[in-house]
Amino acid sequence: MKASKEYEWELIGLLQDVARDRKLLHNFLQDILSTYELTDVAVRWQIVKQLDKQVPHRRITKNLHVAVATVNRGATMLKNKQGGFNQVLNKYGHKKY
Repeated sequence: MKASKEYEWELIGLLQDVARDRKLLHNFLQDILSTYELTDVAVRWQIVKQLDKQVPHRRITKNLHVAVATVNRGATMLKNKQGGFNQVLNKYGHKKY
């Protein structure tokens, strides 16, 4: 769907601009995502960071109260060395913001 990709790139450009203002970005994300979606995305990032630190899957499920399947999905995405998770981890590591 061509229009869908155009919309995605428009959103990415907007996020890039808005990201300069953390409070505005937070407010925007709260409005565009449900509370559950925003929390889910944040937890998925924590899963990826723990996987990258070699934390065992079962411990991650207990640490973050998530399903094994959710951890497995993150592990699968990390196998792609050219993927976004690895690119971000390589560029920014495990910084806390």
